[in-house]
Amino acid sequence: MNRIGFIGTGSMGSILIESLLSAKALTPGHVIISNRTPAKAQQLAEKHPGLIVAHSNADLAKEAITIVLCVKPLEYSVMLEQIAPALTPDHLLITITSPIKLADLESQVPCAVARVVPSITNAVMSGVSLCEFGSRIQEEQRQFIRSLFAHISSPIEISEPFLRITSDIVSCGPAFISYILQQMIQEAVEETGISAEAATYMTTQMLIGIADLLREEAFTLPTLQKRVCVPGGITGEGLIPLQDGIPGLFAQVFRRTQAKFAEDQELVARNLNNQPH
Repeated sequence: MNRIGFIGTGSMGSILIESLLSAKALTPGHVIISNRTPAKAQQLAEKHPGLIVAHSNADLAKEAITIVLCVKPLEYSVMLEQIAPALTPDHLLITITSPIKLADLESQVPCAVARVVPSITNAVMSGVSLCEFGSRIQEEQRQFIRSLFAHISSPIEISEPFLRITSDIVSCGPAFISYILQQMIQEAVEETGISAEAATYMTTQMLIGIADLLREEAFTLPTLQKRVCVPGGITGEGLIPLQDGIPGLFAQVFRRTQAKFAEDQELVARNLNNQPH
């Protein structure tokens, strides 16, 4: 197996590396990493003996044919300038960030490019990863990417027009749901005096139980709601304020994420286009 390089070992970069190692999709000796702060890459290597730390992004690009780009969008210009001299048409670049357009990335490099948007759920080999492929991708590369990420997720191929909304659901969704559940816990404590620890434990177990029901296909979301909410019952009474307050809320969420996404795309495109060739 050719070495796979990871540029950036921050939050999501380290999650991907550790998940792929844990799933035995990769072995430490086949992974080479680099980070803007070398000590962070070294710490990850100490946790996983055999992991190779590159001296620089340029050195990594010389050693790895497949490179996963896990840096922040506005760091792409400098990072690409560093690795450009080592890139060949045989390389494959995989970006995990959404604001950078694949066509813009292709304009900066001689090789095939793809996008894989991960989710924090991939840390436990669960959830979805979103795959978008550039115009130079060969079928063998497409299958390689899908096969690699199938070890830690369910890869789904998406097209650019649906990149933001799918990312909102898959990648941002855990934060949205976490916030809602924290509000449920906090207001349970304030209204009744139940301990935060007890409310948190029960809410967590409830969520795990729902996930198991859905995974086993015992229920869909609508049938689950219908089964719990019997006519004239307490659950139905509790749903009334939710029915009054929640419809339209996520429309606002998605409008804001779409607007921020468009702003970030423009900023990243300007940043890339100012890069010297």
